[in-house]
Amino acid sequence: MRILISADMEGATGVTWTADVVAQTEQWQRFRRLFTDDVNACVAGLAAGGATAVLVNEAHSAQRNLLLEDLDPRARLLTGRHKPLSMMQGVDSGIDGAVFLGYHAGAGEEGVLAHTYLENSVTGVWLDGVPASEGRLNAALAAEHGVPVLLVTGDDRTCADAADYAPGARTVAVKECVSRYAAVCAPPQVTGAMIRTAAEEAMNRAGRVPGNVTGHRVEVEFDATHLAAAAAVVPTVEQLGPRRVGFEAASMTLAMQAFKVVTAIAAAAVEGIYG
Repeated sequence: MRILISADMEGATGVTWTADVVAQTEQWQRFRRLFTDDVNACVAGLAAGGATAVLVNEAHSAQRNLLLEDLDPRARLLTGRHKPLSMMQGVDSGIDGAVFLGYHAGAGEEGVLAHTYLENSVTGVWLDGVPASEGRLNAALAAEHGVPVLLVTGDDRTCADAADYAPGARTVAVKECVSRYAAVCAPPQVTGAMIRTAAEEAMNRAGRVPGNVTGHRVEVEFDATHLAAAAAVVPTVEQLGPRRVGFEAASMTLAMQAFKVVTAIAAAAVEGIYG
């Protein structure tokens, strides 16, 4: 059984604020280790449950946060940016299940460091009319390739979100959201054991199923009008309102590629502290 771990950082053990996840800060160096510990706990559980190969895809920011030298040797690490499928790179390689580790709630929702792709410029994303976190978007992409979501870890709001878009998946809440920048956190000794146990149990659901390629509609709302105007120059993207754009795609893969373009253009249009 081959398993993909899509590893984000905002939902890792103990993470609660910006410096915890921004490269080159003292806090980031500290939380890189806790992030790696979460991944290792997951790898150990997956292996105990029967996984024969585990690919860990770095999914946070520059995607160079995990410590390769400390990684469980039963896993391989896909690190670095500019992957065609971004957070889900590897989902099309014949894997039997996916884990969303260290995930977070979506833009416009309550949750620790909640956002969708852009940290503070996107105020909402909708997939086929339903508010969409990164987890929901990535689960739809996994379904297109016949890959079940086995496990989701993050704060309690992340787990509640996952219960809707991946109802059969195990969830592990490593912290309880108090606000965007505060949480009640369990120590790594506790969260590690929780993740390992859940990962082992989640392997019961591993196994490819027939994929389902269908069309999708994505809408994105920004916090400023000029970002929507910038994104609307992309062919097939329509400006729906002063701060909202939308587009349709024939598959989830194409939808995610278009979404990456929209968010990249919007990010490039942000000007200093005024956004």
